[in-house]
Amino acid sequence: MSFNLLNGILQGAESLFASGGNPIAAGAGALAGGLSSGANAGTTAGSLGNTAIGALNAANEADTTAMYAENLRHQSKMQWEATWFNEMMDEKSERMRQMNELRDVQMEQRKADNQITKKFIQSITE
Repeated sequence: MSFNLLNGILQGAESLFASGGNPIAAGAGALAGGLSSGANAGTTAGSLGNTAIGALNAANEADTTAMYAENLRHQSKMQWEATWFNEMMDEKSERMRQMNELRDVQMEQRKADNQITKKFIQSITE
């Protein structure tokens, strides 16, 4: 039984990429690849191609996850802004309601003052 160094290196690299950087899996893959004697140029090229596709898929997944996280952050920010805006509008509405109440009280007071003034003028002219 012989040890195929090139196949061991290639299998170790493939195991490293496939496991997401786990050195133990890379070592086990290198050992298994080196001890297998059935490796030829076709399977080695196929293994490298599969490893490259796996790495591209992993990068795509990482990019998609980052985009999803950014989208969640954006949605959360927009939701907070909407909440703050709604609270501000509620406060503004409450202030306007209070101003209207005060205006109504002032109008009632003016009416009462006018009535008193009319009665006073009537009492003088009689």
